[in-house]
Amino acid sequence: MKRILQNAYILVKLLGESFSFAYGSVRANKLRTFLSLLGVTIGIFSIISVFTMVDALTYNIRQGIESLGSNVMYIERWPWTDEDGEYKWWEFRQRPRVKYEEFSYLQNHSRYAESMAFTHRFSRQLKYKTNTTSHVAIQGVTYDWDKMSAFEIEDGRYFSPMEINSGANVAIIGRLLADDLFGDDYPVGREFSLAGRKTRVIGVLKKQGNMFAVNYDHQAMIPFHYARMFADLRYGNPSITAKARPEASMDDLRGELRMMMRALRRIGPAQKDNFALNEMSVITREFNPVLSILNLAGWIIGGFSILIGGFGVANIMFVSVKERTSIIGIQKSLGAKNYFILTQFLFESVLLTLAGGLLGLALVFTATTLLTHAFDFAITLTLVNVLRGVLISTVIGILSGIIPAYMASRLSPVVAIAAK
Repeated sequence: MKRILQNAYILVKLLGESFSFAYGSVRANKLRTFLSLLGVTIGIFSIISVFTMVDALTYNIRQGIESLGSNVMYIERWPWTDEDGEYKWWEFRQRPRVKYEEFSYLQNHSRYAESMAFTHRFSRQLKYKTNTTSHVAIQGVTYDWDKMSAFEIEDGRYFSPMEINSGANVAIIGRLLADDLFGDDYPVGREFSLAGRKTRVIGVLKKQGNMFAVNYDHQAMIPFHYARMFADLRYGNPSITAKARPEASMDDLRGELRMMMRALRRIGPAQKDNFALNEMSVITREFNPVLSILNLAGWIIGGFSILIGGFGVANIMFVSVKERTSIIGIQKSLGAKNYFILTQFLFESVLLTLAGGLLGLALVFTATTLLTHAFDFAITLTLVNVLRGVLISTVIGILSGIIPAYMASRLSPVVAIAAK
């Protein structure tokens, strides 16, 4: 046990001395060190920034899907993605729009839907005193819409069943719309003009700031029966939204809704569906190839930068070995082992690349912080990406310094001391 502790002490001491030699060399050649760092810094910044952006996109996409519900089906006129590899818009535009009567039938007869809602979107101008906001997205909804979309009411309340069924002139508005329309006035309880009708605010939604969800920050929700008083249902893209029961699968819900819609529209067995059944998992599948391409681009762009930086570090290490040949000879004549010389130069190489990597990570952190505050889009430098950057920097340092370090460790003491 005592011998093991002595060997460990000797090893730690040698590593410390090797680090000290490496650090001294780096400090003595500041310009050379800076040039070595530059390539590695750019490489790590390129790779980790792409990984960070991909992680941010993936996170926001998943958050958006979760906010809309992974177990929710949308019955609409237009499909969200290509069918059979070709988006036949000229056929889809001939399809009839979904109707409120169809929603009522499905709501009363579906066995696999836990809840269902009908929505219709359009845009109008809103006015409050001297403030006017144009082209505001308005969404007419039925009562169960809050079970389909995960929004959070910050002030006020949600619609009551009586307000929904009677078509009361009430609204729930997004946080940014409330700020634009009412300014410093407390919005709940105040009235604004919608298509010439006084509409009372009963709730304000918490700010979302998620670009991949249905963003309510600049929108207003009103009861559907109120919306149909002035919104033309022959235009736009109304939607029936169904949420599956916990014990039912999405395949069960899809099959049931498809069968019922075909029966309602009297579609023959040989005829195609004239409606679309959309679900959020489609968006994930569409984004996966894009995210893969971004990952590959990050490796390619960063890889070239790191390769150039690695060659730069290797070249500087060769110069460092040549400059310190006589010192190496003196160290070996005083009993320094080959592994001590090898470790000394490897430490110097790793120290260079690791410093460049940390600088690159610092730049990524700064960029993500600025972008998050500027665009209200959550971008976070994760611990996994930090460790990934440190690991890549360390590996590049070892690969760049191993040959110069090995050559230095194999020098003959007599030849090395005599070298000029």
